[in-house]
Amino acid sequence: MLESSFTNLNEPINQLPAIQSLDTQSLSEQYAPLNRLINLCVTLFVCVLGLAIYFQPFIPLPNGLLNVLPYIIWAVAILGFLGTWFSHAQDQVKSYALRESDLHYSSGLFFRKIVSQPITRIQHIELKRGPIERKVGLATLQVFSAGGEMHTFQIPGLPVDIALQLRQFILQHKDVVKHG
Repeated sequence: MLESSFTNLNEPINQLPAIQSLDTQSLSEQYAPLNRLINLCVTLFVCVLGLAIYFQPFIPLPNGLLNVLPYIIWAVAILGFLGTWFSHAQDQVKSYALRESDLHYSSGLFFRKIVSQPITRIQHIELKRGPIERKVGLATLQVFSAGGEMHTFQIPGLPVDIALQLRQFILQHKDVVKHG
């Protein structure tokens, strides 16, 4: 009879490292105000569009629509401002941490979410920059896990130089397995 060399020992729970003790980094200070500005601009645009439709003299609108349109515009304005406040509050608690073997991203105001990805399991990593992000020098880092089509998670609101450094570190270390 062959004796197996496989072992799978229990790890003492009280000796595990606490993920809350990660040295997390906040997103760029520009990120939350930029999101707030974009949300407010979209809200303002929709409200102005509604007012333009309401006051335009070219196409007669049905009386039912004329009666309800001001309430719709007010609802859009209130929901837009509440959404902007909520989005801003959420942006304040987003953070990330990079360690030698893994990358962490935490988000969520009411429902906290912490995603941890071992660097060796990262298939590829993309740097995404839209026109507004390029204008203010920000980037979004998309992390793709091995075996998945969609990105595992993304870290928005990073200064471009930090995003490039993170990407380069991960690319240089993704095939290196460190044993303690």
